[in-house]
Amino acid sequence: MRFIHTSDWHIGKNLEGHSRLEEQEKFCNDFIKIVEENDIDMVIIAGDIYDTSNPPAGAETLFYKTVCKLANDGKRCVLVIAGNHDNPERLSAVTPLATEQGIIILGYPLSKAIERKYKGFEIVEAKEGCLKININGEKATIITLPYPSEKRLNDAIKNVESDEELQRSYSSKVGDIFRQLEENFEDDSINIAVSHLYVAGGDPSDSERQIQLGGSLTVDKQDLPQNAQYIALGHLHKPQKASERLNVYYSGSPLQYSKKERIYAKGANIVDIKAGEKPEIKSIYFNNYKPIEVFKCNGIEEALQVCEENKDREIWAYFEIKTDEVISQSNLKKMKEYLKDIVEIKPIITSDYEYEEIDIKEKSMGQLFSEFYKFREKCEPRGEIMDLFLNLVSKEGEEDETY
Repeated sequence: MRFIHTSDWHIGKNLEGHSRLEEQEKFCNDFIKIVEENDIDMVIIAGDIYDTSNPPAGAETLFYKTVCKLANDGKRCVLVIAGNHDNPERLSAVTPLATEQGIIILGYPLSKAIERKYKGFEIVEAKEGCLKININGEKATIITLPYPSEKRLNDAIKNVESDEELQRSYSSKVGDIFRQLEENFEDDSINIAVSHLYVAGGDPSDSERQIQLGGSLTVDKQDLPQNAQYIALGHLHKPQKASERLNVYYSGSPLQYSKKERIYAKGANIVDIKAGEKPEIKSIYFNNYKPIEVFKCNGIEEALQVCEENKDREIWAYFEIKTDEVISQSNLKKMKEYLKDIVEIKPIITSDYEYEEIDIKEKSMGQLFSEFYKFREKCEPRGEIMDLFLNLVSKEGEEDETY
């Protein structure tokens, strides 16, 4: 059997208020081609389908269209679990329609699929947290643990009311569930585990929403399924193997979702696997539709030159500009005329700030506010900001006079 492991699509995610939906649509179209060209039997999406629990309509439409094309009317198995960004109920709300297509969506820990025969595969057994399928004459047992928040985890465990159970660590509770689910593995079956969690020692980026909370929601490697041939994880955006001994992999996100993520390639794992044998794992890489670039410039003139040189490129641009004076609004406007998708312009003031004794009575409130604003924000306050400040000061003065 051949499957592809991906995760953390974060459809609907913005970059500092800039929509990424166009890039995400390009990725989805390319991903469909990759799946078809590589004769994939099963697609595993290990959580964080959306970026928020209340995704925009465009994000949901894109996801549903994509998974329907991947499933191809039940000719291919598509398995989707919820991540920490997803609303389990909203994600699985389309289960009645998805089931017709051969799409399995599991929202909560110990969720259960539906036994059914499709054109390309059959779900021969469905239990809480486990499904057994036949694909191309091969048997596969897949145990699943969609994102287990502490509440969802406790809801899934019996007798959690006892003091002894409440005092047990998060990792040991996760481990107990995995050990129980592993009892479904068989020697003549392909044995796979799918989850969305943080494994101790994982290398995070700066765009994930932390779930480990200082270590309390971290899962130790010893509490992962020890007998799984492949463990497909979601959450971390950097592709990585999470254990030296076990085949535990984070596929990573398909797009660069922060400046830190620009330093490594994005992709997924294609896995060829047979019962009782080591899997063959091949990393494939996605196109970078709109790279994130960080430009460090010595002065505004160099920054303007960089903008002009890159004006025909599709990029997200961050600028750090060394300067000994405030960057004027006119120069900021010129930069954005050359390069439309500038995410941030950060002035690095190089001149030493000299403190001097001043008599604040010699300066107006407006002048003092303007100087303070320039010192903090490294640019002149816009007219509406100055008007708002002066209006507030005026009202404060009127109130003082009434007392």
